[in-house]
Amino acid sequence: MEEYAVYIWVAVTILAVLVEAATSQMVSIWFVFGALAALIAGLIGANFLIQVIVFAIVTMIALVLTRPLVKNASLFKKEETNAGRFVGKEGIVTVRINNLENEGQVSVLGSSWSARSWDGTPIEENERVVIEKIEGVKLIVSKK
Repeated sequence: MEEYAVYIWVAVTILAVLVEAATSQMVSIWFVFGALAALIAGLIGANFLIQVIVFAIVTMIALVLTRPLVKNASLFKKEETNAGRFVGKEGIVTVRINNLENEGQVSVLGSSWSARSWDGTPIEENERVVIEKIEGVKLIVSKK
């Protein structure tokens, strides 16, 4: 095993680089550092067990030191899609909202939705409302 250790670490390094290149997120770069450190340990005469320990320790250190940096660098602004984009927007009541009679409709961003009042009070037609949240297929709204 000792005579093949150099080839093992070169293979692990190449495999980790290929996996990293094939993905859009940092998933295996830490193994590259660990494998290179183990390769160096093998080249200076360390036995295979020591090389494996060096690989594990350097990989963990690289992960601990670089993961927060990678996480911060890869933050992106989450943009709401589909129904979530309606929350916080303003709409107009097109059918009087009455929770007790289970009726009400709101037009928001060009779409028509069934609606319920946030606090249970009726809201008259043509009043402006703010979408507080979505429950199933109904908007929960409050008077503006």
